[in-house]
Amino acid sequence: MATFTLRRFTNPATLKSIRKDNLIALLDRHRSYFVGRGVTLQRPTAVLQVADGTGTYGRGAARVEAMNGVDYEGIARVLMTPDESTPCELVDDLFFVDEMATPEGMDALREEIERLPLARRRSIDLGSDPTPADVAVMVRLHAPDILEHKHAEGLLVSKRSFQYFVPANGKRKPFPRPTDEQLRALEAVFDDAFEKMKRGRSSKIFVFERGDEVWMLVRHGDPCKREGALSESGSSSVYYRPEVYDVLRYDRRTRELSVSAGSSKKIYTLYREKIGLHLFGDELHFPAGKTKFTLDPLKVDGEDALVCVDVDGMESVVLRELHYYWGGPEHEVEIRRASNLFEAFKRRNRRIPDSARIVKGKFEVKFTDSKAKRMVTITNSNVTSFTRDSDASAVEDWMTKRGFALVADGADA
Repeated sequence: MATFTLRRFTNPATLKSIRKDNLIALLDRHRSYFVGRGVTLQRPTAVLQVADGTGTYGRGAARVEAMNGVDYEGIARVLMTPDESTPCELVDDLFFVDEMATPEGMDALREEIERLPLARRRSIDLGSDPTPADVAVMVRLHAPDILEHKHAEGLLVSKRSFQYFVPANGKRKPFPRPTDEQLRALEAVFDDAFEKMKRGRSSKIFVFERGDEVWMLVRHGDPCKREGALSESGSSSVYYRPEVYDVLRYDRRTRELSVSAGSSKKIYTLYREKIGLHLFGDELHFPAGKTKFTLDPLKVDGEDALVCVDVDGMESVVLRELHYYWGGPEHEVEIRRASNLFEAFKRRNRRIPDSARIVKGKFEVKFTDSKAKRMVTITNSNVTSFTRDSDASAVEDWMTKRGFALVADGADA
């Protein structure tokens, strides 16, 4: 089974915010499991209409639902204490509903519902005043693909460190939106590879278009875990496969692929080669080893390399940290750190040594959309890290204009 932690639906008061027929419909698919855990799922009694101050039941009268028939405390207890018998399908249902049961999630789901064909929209009866949880439950019941897609889209902002892969020289093939057939073929290839890596099967790809960029979110398993757990019978263990999300981003302007996929080199190679093969017809379309970034402008241009007045979305850049690689049999690395390195250099009448090989730089950036400054990390290979995914476009523009980013052959100027 998969382990899970619910932020909202382990409190009886929160469960009562869901329309009862919706709650029971969601859980009823797992009735035998709840019965085995000592909870009987009963249909709630009908909605009651309470008289207003005049003693009538006209417009404006308060509407309340009878509390009889739903064991909220029992349901909450079961959800708070998953065990080895918890159905994986129930875990999925509760996870996606729990994640999207927010005002922001409700707005995103309602926008997607409005785009559905009329017949399908009518099947999702949200009622007149649904709560965020009501909307998430109804969409899970009647349009689960929408719930998973919008949840995946929200995860894009959590991926902040990317490796960049530059196309081979002369490779200028355009990148259309992947077809469903191509996506299913990629999922099958990923499944075979992940299974060999002991990460299971059932991968799924979500695609999002953002201007000149195509984002692909890949959901797959991680190696299994076994953890200690407490159940009603005492101490036990839970064995499960964690779920992870990797982000792939293709920029139609630079024709580069950037990937955020943890630390496994095999997974980066898998994405680089199979995206090249299935979407560009060449497994070597994004070859390994091509350098994307250089920190040499800091030595050549000094503080002028930090200028950003010509970059939309950025107000200022301050150099905070440098890593020099001196090598030798000890593989020596020297780290220089200050609140403003160039100011520290000037105060001591120093500069970056010409012989230094700069392998990493950390910059404090003031963006126009925030009062708080955020950190950006650049390496001399093909890796950058952002505090926010939304910073990527402005930072990449700045790196290109100041010479930190090497422009690929065939990229738009």
